[in-house]
Amino acid sequence: MKNTTLSAVALATLTLAACNNKQAGGADSTLVIQQSADVPTLDPGTTYDTSSGQVVENVYETLVGYQGSDITKVVPVLATEWQEGEGGKQYRFTLRDGVKFHTGNDFTCADAEYTIRRNLVTNSADSGNWFLSESLLGTPSNANDDKAITWDKISSAVKCDGNTLVFTLPAVDPAFMTKLAYIGQGIVDSKHAKDIGEWDGTEATWKDWIGKDIMGSELNKQPSGTGAYKLVNRDANAITLTAFDGYWGEDKPKIKNVILQKVPEEAARVQAFLKGDADFIEVPRAIISSQLQGKPGVAVLDDLTNTTAAGFSMNEKISADSGMIGSGKLDGKGVPTDFFKDADVRRGFVASFDVPTYIEQVQEGKGSPRNFLLPDSFPGYDSNLEAAKFDPELAKAAFQRAWDGQVWDKGFTVNVSYRAGAQTQQTAMELLKKNIEALNPKFKVNIVAKEWSELINSKNVPKEAMIMTAWAPDYADPDNFVSTFYASNGYYAPRINAQDTQMDTWVKEARSTTDSARRDELYAQIAKHALDQAYYIIMPAQPNVFPYRDNIKGVSADVFNPMIAFTSGTYWKNLSKD
Repeated sequence: MKNTTLSAVALATLTLAACNNKQAGGADSTLVIQQSADVPTLDPGTTYDTSSGQVVENVYETLVGYQGSDITKVVPVLATEWQEGEGGKQYRFTLRDGVKFHTGNDFTCADAEYTIRRNLVTNSADSGNWFLSESLLGTPSNANDDKAITWDKISSAVKCDGNTLVFTLPAVDPAFMTKLAYIGQGIVDSKHAKDIGEWDGTEATWKDWIGKDIMGSELNKQPSGTGAYKLVNRDANAITLTAFDGYWGEDKPKIKNVILQKVPEEAARVQAFLKGDADFIEVPRAIISSQLQGKPGVAVLDDLTNTTAAGFSMNEKISADSGMIGSGKLDGKGVPTDFFKDADVRRGFVASFDVPTYIEQVQEGKGSPRNFLLPDSFPGYDSNLEAAKFDPELAKAAFQRAWDGQVWDKGFTVNVSYRAGAQTQQTAMELLKKNIEALNPKFKVNIVAKEWSELINSKNVPKEAMIMTAWAPDYADPDNFVSTFYASNGYYAPRINAQDTQMDTWVKEARSTTDSARRDELYAQIAKHALDQAYYIIMPAQPNVFPYRDNIKGVSADVFNPMIAFTSGTYWKNLSKD
C-alpha cells in the first residue's frame, strides 16, 4: 500500500513553519519543493546523489564554484584566490575571512584541511571521494584497498600553511579545480564535527575511519555549514530549513524558509502545485504539457542544457540472496547469477528497447538517441557513430545464441527495479518488458519499485539485476563520464561486475593526455566497443524542463547551471517571491 499522506510529525513541522512565516512577514517567505525520492544523507562527505545534493549545496559551500550558467570555469567561494605552482602539481588557496558556520564557529583553514582529509580517509563506496583521491593520492581507493596510502601521504596532500590551504598532487590533473567545485567537497565545521562524535582528525585514529559508512553519520543528523540555509527539522517525509542570519555572502537569502517534502504520489504533487501549495515539483515532461502548461500561476522553463547521461545497467554477477533471480537457474522460473555476463543476453535486451517510442511517448518528441553514456554537449562525443536500434529480429537472434541456445529454449524470469515514484523510469521498464515478453512466451520480466536510498546503497547494489543508472557530472570533463561508466575501476563497472581490459587501456590513455584530438579518437573507440558489447541500454538525450510557480523570481535560462542546483538551476538564496 502506498503512503499518500505526510506523517503527523511532518504536518506539525509544516504548521510550525507556516506560523513562523506569518510572523516573518507573510506566506511568501516559504519555498516548498515536492519530490518522490527520499534524501539519503546530509553529510557532504558521502553526498553522491542529486536528491541529497540539492539540500547539501544550500547548507554547505565549497572553496570554488560556478557563476551563473557557465560551467567552463570556476570562481571563488570560500577561497578568495589561488596560485598554481610546481608545474601544476601544487595549489595554494587564500581563504575568506569573516565567515561563520551555522553553530557560530569561525571558518578557518583547519576546517578545510579537516574536510578534505576526512574525505580521503573515509572514501567509501557511497561517496564521490574516489575522484578526489585520484587527484591527491594517485588512486581512487581508500587505505583499506590500497596499502600504499599512508597517513603521511594524506597529511602531505592537503595541509595548512597559516591560513593558506596547500594541495600537493602526485601528478598534473587538469580537472582538479573543477573537482573542488563538487558539493561533496563542501567544507564542514570541524570543531562541531568532533564535538558530536565524528573523526577527531588525528593520525592516532585515522585507521578507525578508513572507508567508514558515514551515510547516517552524526554530521548527517546535525549538519553545520557556511551556506545560506541551515537545518531546522528532518523526518522521513519532510526536511525544513531556514535562512542563516549569519550568512557572509552579499546575496542574502530572500526566502525565509524552505521545506522539501517527499510525496510519492505524482497526482498528489500535481494537485499541490496547481493549488499553490508547492512551488517546485518533480514531474515528467508529459505531465507538464498535459496537466500544467498554461494553467494559472504556472511557469515552465524548457529546452535547457542537459548534462546527464542515463541507461539501464545489467549486473553480470547478481547476488544469490538478492531475491531478484527466482530459482537461480535457466529453467523459465529464474536466471543464474551471471545471466547478464553473456553479451548476447545484453544485446537482446538492448535491441528490445524502443528508443523512438520512448522519445515520442515520454519526451514528446524532444531529444535524440545516444550512442554513448556521455552527454552529446561534451567534447569526446562522436555524433557520427550510429546509436543502438530497436530491432526485434536482432534481439531474437541474440537471445537464440545466448547461453548456447538455453535462454531461448528454456526461457527466463528476472526481476528489475526502478525508483519508486519515478514515472519515466517505470514507463521505460514497462516498454522494455512488453517488447521482451513479446519475443518468447517463456520470457518474463517483473518490475519492482524500490526507494532511492535502497537502490544506491553500495550494500544493496550487487543484489540488483537491472536498474536505471544515471550520472550528473561532478566536474566538466568527459573523463568524469567515461571512466565512471566504462572503466573496470570506475564507479559503476565494479557495481555491475563488468571488466574490459581493452576499454581500460583506452580510458587510461585518454585521461593522461592533454591532446584533445587524441582524446576524441580514444573516446570514439570506447563508444564503438561499448556498443558492440552492449554494457548498457542507453537512454536518449532530452532537454531539461521543469515547472515552477510564476511568482518565483530568479529562475531563467541565463542562470540555469546543470552542474549545480538540481531543483531550480540556481541556489535557493537567489530566489524570491512576489
